[in-house]
Amino acid sequence: MPDYVKQLTGKDPKEFEFAAAHIVNDCDVESFFALVAKSDFLFDFIKKNVDKRLSNAVNKDNYRNLISFLKIYSQDYENFIVSNLVKFADEDLTDEMLALLENGTKDEKTYCAKYFSFINDTLALDLLRKYSYSDFEPLSTNCADALSKMNDEFSYKLAIEKLNSNDDFEQLSAAKFLVAYKDRRAIVELFKAMKKSSMPEHIASEIPYLEGFLGLLDTEFKADTILAVNDIINGFGEIVPLSQVFDFQLYDVFEKLINSEKDSKIATVLLNAKQKFEQLTENDEYLFDEEKEIKTEIMEITNFLNAQSEEFWAIQEDSFVAELDEKSELVFTALELVKELGIYEEEQLKNLLNSSNQTIILKTVEVIKSLGNLARINKEAVLAKVTDENIRAVIESLFN
Repeated sequence: MPDYVKQLTGKDPKEFEFAAAHIVNDCDVESFFALVAKSDFLFDFIKKNVDKRLSNAVNKDNYRNLISFLKIYSQDYENFIVSNLVKFADEDLTDEMLALLENGTKDEKTYCAKYFSFINDTLALDLLRKYSYSDFEPLSTNCADALSKMNDEFSYKLAIEKLNSNDDFEQLSAAKFLVAYKDRRAIVELFKAMKKSSMPEHIASEIPYLEGFLGLLDTEFKADTILAVNDIINGFGEIVPLSQVFDFQLYDVFEKLINSEKDSKIATVLLNAKQKFEQLTENDEYLFDEEKEIKTEIMEITNFLNAQSEEFWAIQEDSFVAELDEKSELVFTALELVKELGIYEEEQLKNLLNSSNQTIILKTVEVIKSLGNLARINKEAVLAKVTDENIRAVIESLFN
């Protein structure tokens, strides 16, 4: 039996045209499955060639054969299947796709949702809404995209409501929906949710897929964007996958921040980034399983940050201290920097011990202890401001 995948991905026109025609005309699901399984090992240009070759084999007489491939979802070949179905779409095909959207497998539903992003049949609305929060992310993403193409304001408003809930996981699913929905109105709501979430790294990581950080730094959202970048830095390597370093354009973001007019927030983020990227490159466990290009990018960012002059970093260290303020959204990062850099800012730290936020008091005590300066602190005065029994117990243990 010929290796149709090898022929399809090869350079010989006679072979790849024959293989493409065979796969489409004979509904060769087995070969399509083999192609999808091999896809991760193919260069992008080869996948684009395959897409074109298969598309060239589709015509008005055989396009319905593509329905057989809907059982095997592939993001790489989704466009080939859906665009060709749309090209020859009629009422009967749309009815069939609607039925599969309702009763098919998750893979079939995912292709069908994409189909309705091109064929805006309002009969699909309820089903698209139903699956827009599916655990299978390609399905939920395609549903949100289709609902956006249909200008379904109901879905948008529902997502905003979910984003403002007190459930972090509901917030995150709403954030993913809004990013896939691609409506810039959601940016302000996403930043609001990020700032009140106990999982800010997750929401911050979604925002640049709606609008990139580089562009946002030139808008009225600059301050919020700086905060989002900091949240991502905090979660990078543990919560946020290192593979997203390219999507976030972090090298360019840091370069832009370095060349920006200096302020304490930017200084805090840059110092935090320097600490984080040194940690990533000094500990093998972070980069061990990553692909070569990701390792290279992480190393280039680290080298770029370290290439800044000692004078530059001294200025940042003088500047970030202003964020040791209970009103600052970067106060916890600034406290961590005090600990990492070994800088004892006595006046600012003592002020934080008088904070109305008991978690800030606890973190401040932890930092002061790490610097070996706990003897300078009045234990009873600190505890007098703490009413939370759990926090009080931890603080008492720190003094012992």
